[in-house]
Amino acid sequence: MKKFIIATLMVGIAGLAVANNSDYTKAFERGTPNIQSISQIEFGPEGILFVGDAMTASIVAISTEDNSPSSVESVQLKEADKKIAAFLGATVEQIRITDMAVNPISKSVYFSVNRDNQSVLIKLTGEKLEEFTMADVLYSSITLNNPVSTEAERRGRKLRRLAITDLAFKDDKLFVAGLSNEEFSSAFRAIPFPFKEDQSFSTLEIFHVSHGKYETHAPVTAFEPYEFEDGLELIAGYTCTPLVTFPVSQMKNGQHVKGKTVAELGNRNMPVEILAYQRDGEDFILIANSKRNVMRVRPADIAAQKSLTEPLKERHGTVGVDFAAIAEVYVQQMDNLDKNNVVFLQLMPNGNLDLRTVKTSRL
Repeated sequence: MKKFIIATLMVGIAGLAVANNSDYTKAFERGTPNIQSISQIEFGPEGILFVGDAMTASIVAISTEDNSPSSVESVQLKEADKKIAAFLGATVEQIRITDMAVNPISKSVYFSVNRDNQSVLIKLTGEKLEEFTMADVLYSSITLNNPVSTEAERRGRKLRRLAITDLAFKDDKLFVAGLSNEEFSSAFRAIPFPFKEDQSFSTLEIFHVSHGKYETHAPVTAFEPYEFEDGLELIAGYTCTPLVTFPVSQMKNGQHVKGKTVAELGNRNMPVEILAYQRDGEDFILIANSKRNVMRVRPADIAAQKSLTEPLKERHGTVGVDFAAIAEVYVQQMDNLDKNNVVFLQLMPNGNLDLRTVKTSRL
């Protein structure tokens, strides 16, 4: 789920081609990675795509070699689900788009798609769809420590699919949210990149305002790293819908971390994407939701908010950090195209699932 790529980073890497002697890829091998399912995707530096595979509980870093700089300021694809399905020789009912990521260099849009329990990567350049084959690629991989068991269930549902729920790359680290096999199962991992054996593992605890209790089992559904004055924190969203921050400085290996609940954004809802963007030189956090409008929050308000520790009095109410409800709904995926534009994969009023670009000035 998708992250803020600083403009200077994009400029700095735009002219670089991925080569075998790259600091990031020099330890990569060429071959076909063992990927059983694609849960989440996220771009890092030099056109490297991180693929989260919940079934194998692993992360695969793939050199896409998609490094031709583009100045494109808009990408559009009407009826994206129908066109992707047709490209795969399937119907819309036979596919599920599990995630989307924009390559900040080429501006190509990548979709992870599940068809008949098989995962593929689809690349959109302009209006041209093509499969990004994962055979004979340069790659590196790492297996997560202590993921939730393949046999674990809750309310009759297998939990292994929640071993990886979101990814974010920041400061040469890949942050991974998901469920572990610990008693307190909700967890964050911080994995240095290039991959070695190191991975910091922290279990999480939050106060869920609408439930009126502390919780450790619900997974983070979306998060975004953000650099506050006091240091880097992960802004995380949960189902039903607490917004919580976790200081990265506290996320040491083996530590149990209590988050600061800064808002309750409304029950019967799930945040599906969180990203940071700029408008008129000011930073904002954008939250796309399954049932509610897209919401805009100021990071300064998050920093100033005291931790919420009291149950919500009104069942369907909100509390904590102020937010603006943007006139956009049913955004299923989103990512930054550049510093002035955000890409939405959005269910439209006519029933179409369209890929569209929205200027940050409108958000």
